[in-house]
Amino acid sequence: MFVCFGNICRSPMAEFIFRHRAEKAGVGEMFFVASAATACEEGRSVHPGTLAVLEKYGVPTYRRSSVLLRAEDAEKYDLFIGMDSYNIRAMRRILGEGAADRIHAVSEYTGSPHEVADPWYARQE
Repeated sequence: MFVCFGNICRSPMAEFIFRHRAEKAGVGEMFFVASAATACEEGRSVHPGTLAVLEKYGVPTYRRSSVLLRAEDAEKYDLFIGMDSYNIRAMRRILGEGAADRIHAVSEYTGSPHEVADPWYARQE
């Protein structure tokens, strides 16, 4: 489960990329990949800018709406990957102590110490 603030930019992008790479590697059926928000209005579509970037790189997408991360998700998923420290703190609060060892920062998997900035608030060049 990839997690960001609103589930319209970063976490769905991570979901689509992971799913695409797993399929290309022939192991797609081994994973159930999803994404969620720590705080949002449910039902919003993936941001058009996110879809444009994914299309540019040939990553398939599908129509989906934002969903909130819920406490019961701790029983459904093996791993939770947050895009930044704010989301990591929120994930711990939402999922509880029982999921603490399954909550990780995306930077643990990228080889970069940097968080994934929220493009909603980042200055566009």
